[in-house]
Amino acid sequence: MKYFLIILFALTFIYPVNSEEKNFFKEAKKLFDEEKYEDSKFLFQRNIVYNPKDSESYLFLAKIFKVEEDKKEEEKNIKTSLLLDPKNEEAMYFLIDLELERSNFSRAKKLKEDFVLICDKMCEKLKSIENRLKAFEKTKSWPFSIEQN
Repeated sequence: MKYFLIILFALTFIYPVNSEEKNFFKEAKKLFDEEKYEDSKFLFQRNIVYNPKDSESYLFLAKIFKVEEDKKEEEKNIKTSLLLDPKNEEAMYFLIDLELERSNFSRAKKLKEDFVLICDKMCEKLKSIENRLKAFEKTKSWPFSIEQN
């Protein structure tokens, strides 16, 4: 046991784990900005292996899956991002947008109420959300507002 500890101690100095080497986020983001989605997806996933609580990597994966039109993976990654960082405005906005695309307006309305509580930098998006919800309300009540003879 004594020799095992000595070897383990020595190996930590010979092969130090450099957290910068294990953070692939910057390179993945660069590739994402260059629209090299497959390469960036691989690096975001690799970053998650070493940094499983990095909510931003999950958010960028959701963006990639949106481009790839994979709604299931997009939603899974948005929800994971929000689970890790419940105050992530961008992730919340993307989840609201996803629910609006699905015509799940009651869920979008509830999420909008949560978004109001956390918005700081993206509060201008509230107007867009409200306009989409109002448009739905108008179409929902439209057939019933026509007077019948």
